Amino acid sequence: MIIVISTILSYLAAVRYRFMLYAGLTMHIAYVMYRGATAGRLPIIGLFDTLLFMSLSIVIFALALRPFLDNKNAFTSSSAASAAVFLFPSLFLSPNNNPLPPVLDTYWFEFHVVLSFFGYALFVLGGILGIIYIKDKGISAERLQYRSILIGYTFFSVAMIAGGIWAFYAWGTYWLWTPKEFWTSILWLYYSLYLHARLHSRFAGRTASILGTAGTLVMLFTYLGVGIFMKSSHSF
Repeated sequence: MIIVISTILSYLAAVRYRFMLYAGLTMHIAYVMYRGATAGRLPIIGLFDTLLFMSLSIVIFALALRPFLDNKNAFTSSSAASAAVFLFPSLFLSPNNNPLPPVLDTYWFEFHVVLSFFGYALFVLGGILGIIYIKDKGISAERLQYRSILIGYTFFSVAMIAGGIWAFYAWGTYWLWTPKEFWTSILWLYYSLYLHARLHSRFAGRTASILGTAGTLVMLFTYLGVGIFMKSSHSF
């Protein structure tokens, strides 16, 4: 827990001192590797580990996108703060150190989860870039929002395919229509709407940017809200 607290503090400090972002990232990667070594598997089971992975993905993709942006400081600060926000609840959760149950012991499941959270992280960054564009009218922010969401959408689409294959091996069907799967479909359709709107001259710019930013709320409910408010055999 000391490493998690230190990482959170580093990300919060990065809001003003950018070099702290790299310190936090180093500790974060080290802890995720430690979790994996301790559990003997990819640390992606349970809310503790997925919050950890979500936060790490946000920072990694933020650093990858940052060079293409004019307003780098606002983006870096907001991304660091977002990573800290996702990491904070893990302080009150217990890690799952159990081995993978047979139904999850397949690389299709791991592929599905990892790509899903890559998509989630890029959707969060798309929301941040949308806010920056709406506030400052920076064209580079709007363009980067589109690219961030497009890449995230691609990851998420492939994750859904991998999830379907995993479901077939686990339960003999590609789709079960659990609340998680239902909201996964809604999330995918929502960002499909955004991507189509963004390419239409009537909606390009501010309207599409607002749509892309609002999609973060749909993502948050799909990731966290379903598990909190709905009973589902498929939640993480």
